[in-house]
Amino acid sequence: MDWPLSQDATVLLSAVLLLLGSILLIALVLIVWAVWAIRRIDLPPGADYITALRATPLVVVIILDLLDASLDIFSAPITWFLLGRLGLAPLRGVAVIEGLIPLTNFIPLMTISWLYARFIATEDNPFPVERLRLHR
Repeated sequence: MDWPLSQDATVLLSAVLLLLGSILLIALVLIVWAVWAIRRIDLPPGADYITALRATPLVVVIILDLLDASLDIFSAPITWFLLGRLGLAPLRGVAVIEGLIPLTNFIPLMTISWLYARFIATEDNPFPVERLRLHR
């Protein structure tokens, strides 16, 4: 059978598909482990995005970023289901919107958000612009 692609393009496409498949396999194994180990996270009623991120284990946000990297826009329904199963409904909106925006799949937005919520945001001020400015 004649392929319309050159030999180099076929090899490159095969390598990219193998990489994305490997990322998807790792994400699926981590999903099974996370759902088994974590079961459900009890958030306070009316918890916001930052509070939910603080209660979320790092492995969950890494799973979300791996799903987004491997499936791009097709990760949104899986993300919605996983966050609902883990009791992290406040994260659903941002995670699904980020998953639906094409070509943002290699930006680990959920991991960056998790780091922000853990190390920069405070209880009193979840969006502290003054802590992000460089001091002179």
